[in-house]
Amino acid sequence: MTHKRPKSLDNCKYDLNNKLFDKTTKKNRHLLLALCLFFLLCLFNFLLWFLVFSLTNLQVFPLGMDKHHQQLPLAKCARQRCSEWVSRDVPSDITIEVDGDTFSLHKFPLVSRSGRIRKLVAEHRESDIIRMELLSLPGGAESFELAAKFCYCVNFEITAANVANLCCISDYLEMTEEYSKTNLGSRAEEYLDSVVCKSLEMCVEVLQQCENLLPLADELKIVTRCIDAIASKACVEQIASSFSRLEYSSSGRLHMSKQAKCEGDWWIEDLSVLRIDLYQRVITAMKCRGVRPESIGASLVTYAQKELIKKSNLWIQSTQPKVDLGTDTSAHERLVVETIVSLLPVENLAVPISFLFGMLRSAVMLDCAVSCRLDLERRIGSQLDIATLDDLLIPSFRHAGDTLFDVDTVHRILVNFSQQEDSDEDMEDGSLFESDSPPSPSQTALFKVSKLVDNYLAEIAPDANLKLNKFIAIAESLPAHARTLHDGLYRAIDVYLKVSPIPNNICFHLA
Repeated sequence: MTHKRPKSLDNCKYDLNNKLFDKTTKKNRHLLLALCLFFLLCLFNFLLWFLVFSLTNLQVFPLGMDKHHQQLPLAKCARQRCSEWVSRDVPSDITIEVDGDTFSLHKFPLVSRSGRIRKLVAEHRESDIIRMELLSLPGGAESFELAAKFCYCVNFEITAANVANLCCISDYLEMTEEYSKTNLGSRAEEYLDSVVCKSLEMCVEVLQQCENLLPLADELKIVTRCIDAIASKACVEQIASSFSRLEYSSSGRLHMSKQAKCEGDWWIEDLSVLRIDLYQRVITAMKCRGVRPESIGASLVTYAQKELIKKSNLWIQSTQPKVDLGTDTSAHERLVVETIVSLLPVENLAVPISFLFGMLRSAVMLDCAVSCRLDLERRIGSQLDIATLDDLLIPSFRHAGDTLFDVDTVHRILVNFSQQEDSDEDMEDGSLFESDSPPSPSQTALFKVSKLVDNYLAEIAPDANLKLNKFIAIAESLPAHARTLHDGLYRAIDVYLKVSPIPNNICFHLA
């Protein structure tokens, strides 16, 4: 049987000290754990309060959402709008007025994103509550609300309908990368370049929004980028459509099939919604890119029909006196007519001749610039052989004592047509220099125009206000060899003599 060796006194003291140390350490650990739990609880409460205050309804801010998605509805009252997405747990310390709407907000979210508001707040450091008004803010109160939502991290969609406003207001408020990473300016620019400029329809929609944002939208190159994208898209679509129309004939030769309307011209209707100044810039860019004259002409016809639809009835009602249009309306219509005429392709038959006559009627009625009317008369004169009698019956929009039809305009058109014959005769006389004049009309064209003129004379002959010198000028506007038969001219003279008796010596001159 073995016996344990008794411990020494020193060993007993050592064991006692170890037990006391262990008890003290456990107490300290419990106290430290309690302190840690207390601090974690405080931190959790602080984070919860912060989330409730500044991240209400927080979601990931979508970039490049589909344009058909609806935006958050905007209420009529700015205070009501703010109450939907601004937490009221903390009182507002800044009030901003935009176009009569008032926004009660907080300084910190705004100054963290906007350089302009940061500078304005710095000027009022002595005030606890700041009230300021933002003048000439692009896009008005609705655009500012979107910018404020971005500062508060409230979710909304960037679409083609608001990206131009966001670009402009971010420039106005200085919401750039200098003040915050991935700020509103860079987000809107990225959406414009990566989404909008890839779609012709979206570019047109953005250009519509830019109408009320000029000249700032021009300075930010928003308009230029959209116009270049539209011109490029239209050119690419046209090239692709041309390749699809290539086919082999029965002889084995490659040719392009004819279609009434090219499939690559689907953009024509889209462009007709633009304002005339932006439309002019788009068409000019398309011409530079090499879009077909026929496509340009079709677009001009569609645009004119939509803008001048109220005047279309006046083109037909030739017996109506000159219409007294409002100043604003007539000025706008005059601008449209003059702009469309300046955009007409130089190639003949790019637009129907009936369209040229319709534009000429509008130009006469609206008293457009002389250069505009002369350009239309020259274009009509170069292809007069395909005109009809109804085309030539241009109503007179002058005073009540004038002729029923505008005889002077028709005479100038006939002179333009006859000058082609004169220019060709000059070349046959041995001239060694090239002429920029239009080519001489063929004998067939002369014969067609002579019949047209005789019918026109018969139509205007019953007008009692028609002067003899004007009747003779129209009859003699064509060269002698243009008529192979004179029956139509004699009938017109006979009608004129019955309505307007004249001396016998002048009758002999007419015969």
